Amino acid sequence: MSFLWNKDATLDARVLNYTAAEDYALDARLVGYDVTASIAHAEMLHGANLLEDADLAAVRAGLSALADEHSRGQWRIELADEDGHTALEKRLTQRIGAGAGRIHLGRSRNDQVLAALRLYLRDVIEELRARAAAVAAALDELGRREAATLLPGYTHMQQAMPSSVVLWAGGFAAQVRDDAEGLGLAHRRLAQNPLGSAAGYGTPGLPIDREATRSRLGFATTQAPVTAVQLSRGKGEAHLLFEITLLLQGLGRFATDVLLFYTQEFGFLSIADAFTTGSSIMPQKRNPDVFELIRGRSVTAQACLDEVLGLCAKLPSGYQRDLQLLKAPLFRGIDLALQTLAILPPAIGSIKFHPERIRLDSSIHAAEEANRLVVAEGIPFREAYRRVQEKLKR
Repeated sequence: MSFLWNKDATLDARVLNYTAAEDYALDARLVGYDVTASIAHAEMLHGANLLEDADLAAVRAGLSALADEHSRGQWRIELADEDGHTALEKRLTQRIGAGAGRIHLGRSRNDQVLAALRLYLRDVIEELRARAAAVAAALDELGRREAATLLPGYTHMQQAMPSSVVLWAGGFAAQVRDDAEGLGLAHRRLAQNPLGSAAGYGTPGLPIDREATRSRLGFATTQAPVTAVQLSRGKGEAHLLFEITLLLQGLGRFATDVLLFYTQEFGFLSIADAFTTGSSIMPQKRNPDVFELIRGRSVTAQACLDEVLGLCAKLPSGYQRDLQLLKAPLFRGIDLALQTLAILPPAIGSIKFHPERIRLDSSIHAAEEANRLVVAEGIPFREAYRRVQEKLKR
């Protein structure tokens, strides 16, 4: 097999199978972003008098058509393409001829993939934030729907102080919104323009205008020096996965509470049949699988983060093929977060509390009683604490 980059050598098919692996398929979600960045790069070359008017027009039209056709399923990246960037260039060459070969001037697949990836991540962060906001809104609605329902508040798995569905759901809603803000912080590392760094050492002898591509693509800054670009790989990805992990861990804690309250022993709430599954052997059972999987997937999110961190640890400077392996855990973590955030609002909407089954222990107001003594008599809190404790022993 021969490729755009392989000179006159013939590649052993086993090498392609091993090196391309799943990467070519993962590139499918980046095609539109690769086209956007490639057009911006072509426009920059044109502005630097490195690409003729006719070639620019052909490149724009050809790439735009390829992106549209890909989105409609009319072609897909194949193993023989090796990756999405080669797939686009091959098809563009078939469509417009030699002009397609001019747009790789001044770039490498290294800065090309980073530009597409960062554009994709910019959009996906906003999608994650919007879906997180929908989860928070669903929790707020649960609190409004169950405004009169009291709950025991627990510490050490023991009834501790009085609470309510409003407080319980509201606490989770506040944390989800805070996690959404955390997701936004991941933009900082991803908002740097990598184009023009090429394989990591710039484009000697070419009048490349990195500011032009930065402006066209809406990056906040241009990443400099060029050697910093490859050193930054994995950091933006890890930051996003870290924020996803925090978000899903919080949702896992919410799911754990729901699962506890759903047990017969607690019986605080029920979940609509549409959001539970049946047992293959026990006719009486309905299983809260959705909430169990929400709890479990927080572990997967952390594993994705660990994989990204591990891949980058102790790599030397410059590009290494190991970095290709960042995509799989990154996309897996993003997808499970999007899926979890999508299922939660209707799942939360399926929850109904049963106040008649919720019993608050008679001692649950002890701290409040101690506080009242302090206010009424002006005694130290420790004295009030002792008095209430003695009263409860009687």
